[in-house]
Order: sequence, then C-alpha cells, then structure tokens
Amino acid sequence: MKDTLQAAAAQLGLNLSDHQLDQLLAYLALLQKWNKVYNLTAVRDPAQMLSHHLVDSLSAIPPLLRHGAPARLMDVGAGGGLPGVVIAICCPDTDVTCVDAVAKKATFIQQVAAELKLRNLHGVHSRVEQLSAEPFGVITSRAFASLVDFTALTRQHLAPGAVWLAMKGQHPADEMAALPADIEVFHVEQLGVPGLDAQRCIVWMRPK
Repeated sequence: MKDTLQAAAAQLGLNLSDHQLDQLLAYLALLQKWNKVYNLTAVRDPAQMLSHHLVDSLSAIPPLLRHGAPARLMDVGAGGGLPGVVIAICCPDTDVTCVDAVAKKATFIQQVAAELKLRNLHGVHSRVEQLSAEPFGVITSRAFASLVDFTALTRQHLAPGAVWLAMKGQHPADEMAALPADIEVFHVEQLGVPGLDAQRCIVWMRPK
C-alpha cells in the first residue's frame, strides 16, 4: 500500500517524506480498526479506503499549498478526519481543528492525534454554529452540507481575508446559484484523483 500511496502522491505533485507516508498509513490502519466499532465510514475495503478517502483527501493538498497553507485551518463535519487529518500530516506548520457534532468521531480524531503525535491536530465535539468564534485562515468541508449551509454555519469563524474550501463531487452549479449575494465563488478547481474514476472539484469561496 505504501508504494501505491507514494505513486499517487507523486502523481499529485506531492513530495511526501517516508515519515509522512508512514503516518498516513498508520492513520488508515486506525480508521479501519475504529470503524469496526464506531462506524466512521461506509467504506470497509482497505484498498478502497486508500483511494476513496486517503488519496481523495490528498488531492486537496496541492491546491491548498498553492493558495498558501494557513496558520490555522478548521475542518467542519470532519467525520473520521477527512480531509483534516490528511492536511495535518501533510502540512505540519498548519494547526488543524476537526469539528464534528458526533462525540465518537471527535474522540477518534483526538486518538489519532495522540497515537501519531500530531501536535497540530485537534478533535472538537460540537456543532460548529455553537462554537465560540475563533479566526481560521481556511475552513474546509468534504461531504458536510450544501454550500449555503456550510458558509452560513461557519462564517463567524473566518479570519479577515480567509476563504472556504469545499470538496465536492460533480460541479455543484445549483448549490452555487443558491449562495447569497455577499459570497463570491472565486474559483472552481477540477481535481484528478489517482486511482479514482470519479468527478471531484474544489469550490473556493470568500465573503464579498
């Protein structure tokens, strides 16, 4: 699996260290182990987990680095930590907070942070709209909610000049059309995910 992961990272233009590759695979092993009890993801097959979760989340790293990896990033509706844990491993200088309304999912992320010694990773059990407002440079989501709900629920957490990064499947034209007038979609970035034959894109947004 390490060779497959390394090849996928190289295809995405990522130069990950051996340590980072090992951390990603250790995270995948934890996801598989906890999934048996906690039902963190519907995907059960390890090879599918690698392509559908790990490599899929990795595909967001080059766009994030091109934008400029922020000092602080929030991943909303983080579930089992995708893409938040992957970002924390690949961008060690970015402090990543994964927020989920389900306690066992936040607990799992805390466990990942402890076992992999990721000081820049935090799991928080809360509804995002109930968190006290803190400034984040980028707020991400993957399969969390519609763009309207995602931006409305997290707006108070945007630092000045911050952006939203929403990972989506097909181009979400209807969701984009429903956004309020004071939110600008400034880029829709098509993603190619190695080993995954599916449409993926990132919708970049910011307040006007």
